[in-house]
Amino acid sequence: MKELELYLHIPFCERKCAYCDFLSAPADLPVRISYIKKLQEEIAYYGAQYGEYQVSSIFFGGGTPTILEGYQLAAILETVKEHFNITTDAEITVECNPGTLTAGKAEKLVQAGFNRLSMGLQSADDRELQLLGRIHNFAQFLESYDLARKAGFRNINVDLMSALPGQTLKSWQDTLQKVTALRPEHISAYSLIIEEGTPFYERFAEDERIREEGGHPRLLPEEDVERQMYELTETFLHTKGYERYEISNYAKPGYECRHNCGYWIRKDYLGLGLGASSLVEHQRFQNTSELKTYLEQEYSPQCEGQHERIAETIQLQEETGLTQTGHHIHIETLDKKSEMEEFMFLGLRKTKGISKKEFIERFGCSMDSVYGKPLIESMKQGMMKEEGDRVFLTQDGTLVSNQVLCEFLFDEEV
Repeated sequence: MKELELYLHIPFCERKCAYCDFLSAPADLPVRISYIKKLQEEIAYYGAQYGEYQVSSIFFGGGTPTILEGYQLAAILETVKEHFNITTDAEITVECNPGTLTAGKAEKLVQAGFNRLSMGLQSADDRELQLLGRIHNFAQFLESYDLARKAGFRNINVDLMSALPGQTLKSWQDTLQKVTALRPEHISAYSLIIEEGTPFYERFAEDERIREEGGHPRLLPEEDVERQMYELTETFLHTKGYERYEISNYAKPGYECRHNCGYWIRKDYLGLGLGASSLVEHQRFQNTSELKTYLEQEYSPQCEGQHERIAETIQLQEETGLTQTGHHIHIETLDKKSEMEEFMFLGLRKTKGISKKEFIERFGCSMDSVYGKPLIESMKQGMMKEEGDRVFLTQDGTLVSNQVLCEFLFDEEV
């Protein structure tokens, strides 16, 4: 059977963090209940369309999925099991914010079949957490982590964030030390990105202006300090038994996140819920990001095949110029050029990089014939390296990965 990954979006949270630009917001109980019902309808609808697929991983993301009750999350997962073919060893992850987990909820999640928990700590420093606008402190995280272990979770990821306002190399190392002492199986360590449209953007854009005028020292760490934080992360976590397998992800042997690895190698995945994106058989499509529109949609199991419907939608878009119809917006059939770009851009995020042989098998041409110039230039600059069949980023290349990876985006038709 064909392999498929599922992503289910739970767009609710207790309150928005100051740095967050994800599709999420607080919502009252009636809205949450209506959303769950609609999500279950959508699950049933697509289960009928993708019966030939076998689901190898399921990821409940948000927002804060654990803002829902345990029985609600269990009911959603049960609906997935009823309508999709799930492998017996499927990785089933649910994201969790400390402060939203109780002993009863954690036990219910394990009983329902969730076998991986991803906890959003970000920092072990309460001052940093408060500045980020998090709803918890470090003590509450420790309590939630303990509840998860006692409930039976044997695969836990902890999300961390570096380059925070006022953060120092010492406070970052302290966070790493405190987290690794708990022995989670996986750690995601990201650098803060100031996204436009967030309170952080408004605050720190103004801060930079004042700093440039000599008003006060910069609140965000300087670039050389941010680089030191990244280097410290890999060095320190290596001593604790964690290996970096992707730009920002570290795991103990055998605990790499299978769901995210699927994204990086471009496995087919289906996104369900508000604003969720999908990639299935060379086609990208995305749910509406308007909650009212999503809740008003009708999902009938007696519908035409999904692939045929998407083809009709694309034709309609070409004829009318409309970008929205049916259940999705921005439906796109990827051409060879786009798929090669994604193969390079996503695959090079992995520490093992990409295979030249696989490139030929997928696209019928050599990697050098398409990307010879940026490959040679990146290797000359020490940003990339080639060993045997594989090409990958060096340590220096990883530190400026976005800049390097952009070299593999076409600026003209191929």
